[in-house]
Amino acid sequence: MSDATAASTHWQSALSTRWASERMRRTWSDAHRVGLWRRIWLAVAQTQRELGLPVPQPAIQEMQAALDRIDFESAARHEARLRHDVMAHVHTFGEAAPAAAGVIHLGMTSQDVVCNADAMLLRESLEQVVEGMARLVDRCATFAAAHRDLPCLGFTHYQPAQPVTVGKRAALWGQDFAFALEDLETRLAQVRLKGLRGATGTQFSFMALLGSADKVDALERGVCRRLGWPEEGTWPVCGQTYPRGFDAAVLGSLAVAAAAIHKCANDLRLLANLREVEEPFGKEQVGSSAMPYKRNPMRCERATGLARFVMGLAPVALDTAAEQWLERTLDDSSARRLALPEAFLSLDAAIEVMTDVLGGLVVHPAAITARLEQELPFVATEDLLMAAAKSGADRQKAHEAIRTHALAAADRVKRGESNDLAERLAGDPLFRGVDLKAALDPRRLCGRSAEQVERWVARVADPIRRRHAASLAHAPSLRV
Repeated sequence: MSDATAASTHWQSALSTRWASERMRRTWSDAHRVGLWRRIWLAVAQTQRELGLPVPQPAIQEMQAALDRIDFESAARHEARLRHDVMAHVHTFGEAAPAAAGVIHLGMTSQDVVCNADAMLLRESLEQVVEGMARLVDRCATFAAAHRDLPCLGFTHYQPAQPVTVGKRAALWGQDFAFALEDLETRLAQVRLKGLRGATGTQFSFMALLGSADKVDALERGVCRRLGWPEEGTWPVCGQTYPRGFDAAVLGSLAVAAAAIHKCANDLRLLANLREVEEPFGKEQVGSSAMPYKRNPMRCERATGLARFVMGLAPVALDTAAEQWLERTLDDSSARRLALPEAFLSLDAAIEVMTDVLGGLVVHPAAITARLEQELPFVATEDLLMAAAKSGADRQKAHEAIRTHALAAADRVKRGESNDLAERLAGDPLFRGVDLKAALDPRRLCGRSAEQVERWVARVADPIRRRHAASLAHAPSLRV
């Protein structure tokens, strides 16, 4: 069967065929994962040889030469017979490095390989999503600064409210991204190797091999060093696996980032309906197969769906952590094999979409201003009431006058006519002392929006930009 035929007749994840970046797909590939297993086996064998165990030098040399020469067909045959994927790869590695066949996996349990490799995968993946979230903060900051002074209608309960600026609204998205980024950076700093602990975490097998606690500690430190990890970068205690609560914490952090993307994408979908701000749209892009005029927010809709999927995976990791009986139970394995890579791949894909969207947002100032002017007299009524009272009008009479005029103006608007509230108030003697033009100045009614944008960029976005300057300068090409 050809690859093309297999692709059309067998299930393939859209995360690998359509959305996630090549870098993240390679990170979670079988070749990379098993390559990490082999590097762990090599590091253990090298350190065991240093500590006096009978590991011949040719074994080390053959293992080094075969690290990435993985025969997956042989491994599949072994697994069909053994029903154990780690042991299948032990045999396959031994075939590629015959001199090492008798010492690979010496003293180890499967999770001494799998957990340490998974920790390495988590670190790599977290580094990638951290870089991605930093790009989202950067793009939000650029957009927010460019539009910090452009007044627009604010909404609470999706009903017209006090004006804000387009930049202030973008700063809110950026703040959510920055908070999620900080949480992800915390998780990245917390990643630890399981270490070499054996079947129940007591290191009994390594004590039997090496004969002293000092040598067992030296073995673990040496393996950490060879894997590019801090020598004390392991969990102080564990059972057969590293604590699955850490997986839950990681997926929780991914879910927070996904929620930030979801919120931003939904806001943009609402604004697209208002024709105020739209995502980029390709010259030949088709918005609808049936309605040629449509410019659907398809990128943001995709990001919303991907983010929703990530958020839905967080409870899986919580359940897995809660269900780990005593020193370990195997029901974590199948769930983790799905939840961990798919959470990272989905978030990676959502980040790519939003990076593209935020880098190419289209703003329509005329539509923004028209909507604001239509609602401005209504949303300024509280301020008009205060101004009338300051000019000497009776507060209660002014309140009743505004109420009466506003209801009449609202009826006009509902009939499709213009909002004439300002004209009505201008003709009312109670408001003769009020400067209506100043009172209805949208920039004044936006409060400190522009200033708040500048403060957020300076205090939050710019430090993130400096911290991630290298990755921002070499942003990867997007697969959108």
